Amino acid sequence: MLQKLRDISELQIERLKFKPVLPDVLKNNVRLVKPIKGRRTRSVADQSEVKGFFKNTYGLPVVTFKKGRNINVKKKPVKVAVVFSGGQAPGGHNVIFGLFDGLKKANEDHVLIGYLGGFAGILDNKYKEISKKFLNEYRNTGGFDYIKSSRAKIETFAQFGAIKDNLEMCKVDALVVVGGDDSNTSAAMIAEYLKQENIDKCIVGIPKTIDGDLKNQFIETSFGFDTATKIYSELVGNICRDANSSQKYWHFIRLMGRKASHIALEVGFKTQPNVVLIGEEILAKNMTLANVVEYIADVVVRRSLAGKNFGVVLVPEGVIEFIPEIKELIFALNDVLADNAEIVASILSTEEKTKFICGKLSSNMSDLIMGLPHEIALQFMLDRDPHGNVALSSIETEKLLIGMVYKKLEKLKKEKRYTGKFSTISHFLGYEGRCGIPSNFDANYSYALGYNAALLVLNGFTGYMSYVKNLTKSPKQWECGGIPLTMMIDIEKRLGKEKPVIRKTLVNLNGKSFKEFAKKRNMWAIGENYVFPGPIQYFGPASITEMTTKTLQYEHVVKK
Repeated sequence: MLQKLRDISELQIERLKFKPVLPDVLKNNVRLVKPIKGRRTRSVADQSEVKGFFKNTYGLPVVTFKKGRNINVKKKPVKVAVVFSGGQAPGGHNVIFGLFDGLKKANEDHVLIGYLGGFAGILDNKYKEISKKFLNEYRNTGGFDYIKSSRAKIETFAQFGAIKDNLEMCKVDALVVVGGDDSNTSAAMIAEYLKQENIDKCIVGIPKTIDGDLKNQFIETSFGFDTATKIYSELVGNICRDANSSQKYWHFIRLMGRKASHIALEVGFKTQPNVVLIGEEILAKNMTLANVVEYIADVVVRRSLAGKNFGVVLVPEGVIEFIPEIKELIFALNDVLADNAEIVASILSTEEKTKFICGKLSSNMSDLIMGLPHEIALQFMLDRDPHGNVALSSIETEKLLIGMVYKKLEKLKKEKRYTGKFSTISHFLGYEGRCGIPSNFDANYSYALGYNAALLVLNGFTGYMSYVKNLTKSPKQWECGGIPLTMMIDIEKRLGKEKPVIRKTLVNLNGKSFKEFAKKRNMWAIGENYVFPGPIQYFGPASITEMTTKTLQYEHVVKK
């Protein structure tokens, strides 16, 4: 069969042969897997407000699957739909693979369809039936290309109504949403809407994001994080070795992680560069941009005094959003540009636009933006996102820091406190990590999440997220079940309105992994403790092929 496939790489041929390992509890016939309900749950915050949004699905119990007779599981054939939503993450195809196998093992007449292109596919009623041929071509592969994805959002009553109508038109009994915090918030709201309309359909979420910010005591990590950080770590390790070989460049590497610094922390552990910025720490310490620049410059000077005019700096993509004064600047710029949109649009000269905008800011904010490198200052003032706000994702933070560290070092040179060289190279590692062939861990984990979601559907649980935990143990020992989506939700103000949103999980500064990092970073700063992890290992001893993330290892002690 493999010879008949479209042209694929030799590695992919081997990956198609890999058989994910199921947790023991899921290996039984579905009628021998019993859901055990725990106590009622509460939302992570804003309990009364969240309950007001989710009158029918709030306070559901956590569900744990155990071995035992189950007479309530659905016996009649069901039709289940799956949809990818948001950015890609390695392991998505294995979620579908697991969902398919879980349904077919229970009843060969169960049907699985995939909506095409994210939530837009549901609204447009575009889908395909998933068959065994899919398994032969896509198991253990990266990307979301089988059914595609999009960032289409579900926010209006008209959209909820359209989803309800299309699910009914296609006679879909359950919808599995594979996505991050926003996508799973939409899943929670769809589940609530259908309950309110007395429509008996199951909505189940799957935790997906390479950013690692969708987690709690049950969701120990989201699928894709392990693979993405291993890909980034290979590249960063290569750069570390290059830096140590030529010993003449400072490399500033921006990594994915808009709202949290989990990727930077994990890649830091895997490669041990000289500086790793953690946005959450910057916020907790109320550091200014100048403080961050001084911190990096101090490491540069200390290394220079030791004759080392080279090094590696890791910068989380969203680090500037954690700097209080930059947040204040962003809010001020958004207000000025919103209040003066027509005037700003009418000014043709970039110089005159800058002068006008700065004239509308307070003196502190004006001084701050004029102190930025010119190109970065223009990005803050003139680049807008679709909502008219500062386009933070396009700001090249690594270049901002390079420019400001350079200025700081020039000042130190004039003061005779620094005599070294500061030659730099900037990098952004982003999309390189999103569609890689999943590691063995992610191949197993995403398959188990999908298979487990099939059991949640067949037991009639709606408004739940599939969880698989105890991930530092062998896959056979993983525990499975479902947690209510409402348990992860709090209230945020978005575009002037209070909305329920699954709370992003930031790096815990009191957690074991950050404390371990804090112990080691001073040693990393001065020495060449670089680690070169190399490419993802798919074959070989279990010690390297089934390695979990460093953060999981620190946070969850393996119990013998």
